[in-house]
Parts: sequence; C-alpha cells; structure tokens
Amino acid sequence: MTRHLPTRSGQRAAILVLLAALMVATRSHLPALLTHLGPIPDASWAVFFMAGFYLRSWSRWAFPLFMALAIGVDYVVITGQGVDFWAHYCVSAAYWCLVPAYLALWAGGSLTARLSQQLSDHRTLVVAGLALVASVAVCHLVSQGSFYWISDSVSQPTLAGWAKNYGDWFLPFLRSTAIYVGLGVIVHVGLAQVARLARAQERTAG
Repeated sequence: MTRHLPTRSGQRAAILVLLAALMVATRSHLPALLTHLGPIPDASWAVFFMAGFYLRSWSRWAFPLFMALAIGVDYVVITGQGVDFWAHYCVSAAYWCLVPAYLALWAGGSLTARLSQQLSDHRTLVVAGLALVASVAVCHLVSQGSFYWISDSVSQPTLAGWAKNYGDWFLPFLRSTAIYVGLGVIVHVGLAQVARLARAQERTAG
C-alpha cells in the first residue's frame, strides 16, 4: 500500500481536505441535521489514524491543524446549543487530554506507513490492523481514563468502575474506527487499481 502513497503535495492536500471534511461532518453530526439519516458515528479517531498514515511527512503542522479543527468543531456545536463552552461537562481539565489521545492515533498511522515501506500489501494490512487496535486502546485509555478520574462527572471513581467503563466502551469505539479505516482501505485499493490500469493502457497505447 505504501507504494501508492501520495508523493505530490497536491495529492496530500486533497487527502487533508477530504479527511478534514469527514471529521467536521461526523463530529458535528451534520448528516443527521441535514437529512433523515440517524446519527452517524464520529469519524475523528479514524481520521487521526489515517491522517498519520497519509500525511506523515506533514505531521509537524498537520497534527496541530487537525487538533485545532476538532476543538473548533466542539466549540461551534456546544455554543450553538446555547451552552457556555467552558461550562459544558465534556470540557473539563480532562478535555485537554484529547491531545495525547489523538496523538496516539496519529502515531499509529504514521508508524504503519514507516514500517510498511518494505512490506507487501498483505503484510501492510496486518501491520495496519495491529497498529489500529493498539492506538485505539491507548487513545481510549487516555481519553476515557482522564475523563473518569479527572473530571467531576464521576462522583466516586473506583478502579473497578473505571475498568468496567473502559471495557464497556472500548469495542464500540474500536468498531466504528475500524469501519471508517476499512472504508478508507477500500477506496485506497480501488484508486490504486485504477491508476495501475491507466498506466498499463498508456504503455499499450505507446
């Protein structure tokens, strides 16, 4: 798969815009607001993983950009409900732990891109799967753990209660993230096949 990673700035920019649009749409629940569709799962976790994979060489500024975008969407959604952003129950001291949590996802995608440079497509998929599970586990540990222990939402936190909460939500978050990443893999493979066929036709015509 890494043989077909974007090498031109224009290609990377297009991927950046598409991933940013996906996060904005799903994080703000825009499809549910504009159509009769039910709530669509937030793609933010998958976006950070895929951005780490495709935009690895731009990580220094692209990760802060996506992080600022995520916070900006939260701000618009919360204040749009007539609620003070800083008074919302989600925006506690734990909210800022989303930075290392999302960084874990970005690092998982970036590590996949780096390790798979010398691997076949099939082995790359295995590496991607393992990295996805590991990075989701770390992201969930940081985001859920910080919210459970640091915020005021849990009046009497206990180790058993935290473990149960972590286990109850891990698979749903992993499932939705894996679905989005899986769809991304399908699109990636499909576009790579189209490009391969186009090159073959050009050689035949020449």
